[in-house]
Amino acid sequence: MTVASGRIQFRLCCYYDNKLQSGFIIYDTDQLFPRITILMISHWLGFKRPQAAATLKAIYIAGAAGEPMQVAESIEAVEGRGLQGDRYSADAGHWQSIEGCQVTLITEHELRSAMHKTTTQIKTELETGGHRRNLVIAGLKTRQLEGKSFRIGGAVFRYDKPRPPCAYIDQVAGSGMGKALSHNSGICIKVISSGRLAVGDTLTILDEAQAQ
Repeated sequence: MTVASGRIQFRLCCYYDNKLQSGFIIYDTDQLFPRITILMISHWLGFKRPQAAATLKAIYIAGAAGEPMQVAESIEAVEGRGLQGDRYSADAGHWQSIEGCQVTLITEHELRSAMHKTTTQIKTELETGGHRRNLVIAGLKTRQLEGKSFRIGGAVFRYDKPRPPCAYIDQVAGSGMGKALSHNSGICIKVISSGRLAVGDTLTILDEAQAQ
């Protein structure tokens, strides 16, 4: 591809009738169609846009089961326990004695999916921590964390298990929350190395050596 005098020139090659054929396509750069064509050709050739780093968008904690979720700008993660001040770290979560989590995590991708199929009231709750998950991550999907260890700020976490919604969340956050979350309800993770994390920190997936 060459660019000169406000024009873009592509050379395309392909096999036809057992012979290598080539040709050129020339477009003015101020046309909309060529821009679309560039994107299509880039995709065809396997070029990908650089992905933005996964980042921590929000932190929520509650002191005890059923209490309102509180926003935190930064927090300490305690190895083997959870987030300092949160009900899970104090073994005070609603399901702690049966199927407890140290920390819960949900992604913006999951929250967007949940918002597509619910009421305005539940959408507002989802935007303000009504999902009752501790960490909100942008820039990846939870399946990318399955079986992985990862760092957020100064703390290291490891994937534990899915965190499906239950009827109790409807009692706390409003009828319809469980249905909205459905298969987009986040995961449980464990703290394997203590440290402080803050909104805006990057999430970095670690290899096994780094996770030690």
